[in-house]
Amino acid sequence: MKLGPVFRTLGLMVMAYSATLIPPILVALYYGDREVADFLISLFVILALGVGIWLPARNCRQELQNQSAFLIVAFFWCGLGLIGSLPFLFGGELGLVDAVFETISGFTTTGATVIYGLDHLPHSILYYREQLQWIGGIGVVVLALSVLPTLRVGGMQLLRAETPGAMREERLTPRIGQTARALWLVYVGITVACAVGFMLAGMTPFDAIGHSFATVSTGGFSTHDDSFAYFDSPAIEAVADVFMLIGGINFGLHFLAWRGGGIRQYLHDSEVKAFLVIIAGVTFVVSATLYLSGKYPSVLESVRFGLFEVISVITTTGFGVANFSTWPTAVPVMLIFLSFVGGCAGSTAGGIKVIRILMLVKQGIREFFLLSHPNAIATVKLNGRPVSERTISAIWSFFSIYVVTFAILMLTMMFTGLDQVTAFSAVATCMNNLGPGLGRVAVDFRDVSDAVKVIGVIAMILGRLEIFTILVLMSPVFWRR
Repeated sequence: MKLGPVFRTLGLMVMAYSATLIPPILVALYYGDREVADFLISLFVILALGVGIWLPARNCRQELQNQSAFLIVAFFWCGLGLIGSLPFLFGGELGLVDAVFETISGFTTTGATVIYGLDHLPHSILYYREQLQWIGGIGVVVLALSVLPTLRVGGMQLLRAETPGAMREERLTPRIGQTARALWLVYVGITVACAVGFMLAGMTPFDAIGHSFATVSTGGFSTHDDSFAYFDSPAIEAVADVFMLIGGINFGLHFLAWRGGGIRQYLHDSEVKAFLVIIAGVTFVVSATLYLSGKYPSVLESVRFGLFEVISVITTTGFGVANFSTWPTAVPVMLIFLSFVGGCAGSTAGGIKVIRILMLVKQGIREFFLLSHPNAIATVKLNGRPVSERTISAIWSFFSIYVVTFAILMLTMMFTGLDQVTAFSAVATCMNNLGPGLGRVAVDFRDVSDAVKVIGVIAMILGRLEIFTILVLMSPVFWRR
């Protein structure tokens, strides 16, 4: 494999990322924050690093191979935790491990944090955290492809390597640059609509912009320690409910609906229907439990808080109107398990994805049917079309590797001294890119060791890139292809 195109592409991406520090600088200037210098220094350091990587390989024009694409994605996402943490480090707000954890949590739209006292942080830092999630929501690689159409180095390989789920297998437009720009056009449009909705519901413009970034990206960072409980507004929560749902649905469907397909694009999609059915069913159970246990005095309040937390968890956004770890009976554990389902493929949400869960259920039903009718021919169908056995096998492979990886990470955390509940929920919230957990990580990760945070960073990256992108780099067979 030739490394020239890899370094050239990485260099261009790093240089492009340096430009994302301009908005925080403008925010710092507007509010008079002292962090202006920290962001300026970070911008020039990142820009110089990008130039240093790109310059020796600037004349390499070879097409990217599959191995190169996976290598770029893995290196870039791991490197983001270092270069993106520079404003936190230069400002002295966080140490190295905490800064990398916070940055990776933002880019992977996990929303787990090591910071307390958000209400007193400078506006520029608050904005930067939200922007990290917004950029990471649809993928930094797709962003680079949309603003750097001159790359011409095998863009489709990058898109397939970085973008989760069904988006890997199809193009929305004939050219990769057009596809990236189309996705970002839809993404920006939804973000603007969300910000306007928040402002109309009563948020300040700063809070509305920040929370629209975190809502559409299903990230979960807030500008307040109490998250959405700070506002205590049913109208604001209703806007968040709608746009968290939108963020949890395949952006390919959003694009097709926007291009003229209308609402029927959603009504005819099996994954979206399963997604909504799961939300409705779990909301009923959670709301009924909250009301019958006396947690909230009325049915309306129980539904209000139950619905918000269910949507927040299944879309792996992680916003909160309450600390659900204190809710009665089995509700907290049920919500953590719900995060494993996650949102739809091709969305900004994390988790295993609804499409895979749906296929596993359909496959289970088929096997049960074949027990009674061993000579029958039964096929698994999605949206009325048969699903190939290779696809079903791939889903089972992903699920099994996911479970094994989860178990290894959980045991590793327990070896550091964490109790079982905290270790289980910490790995779940990191791998599923959720944010809040149970036990010692119910609110944040401040009180756990650096070793646990490092393991959490690994889990977040594995979850965001759906495990295979990282694990495939460790396979000798892959490199011999």
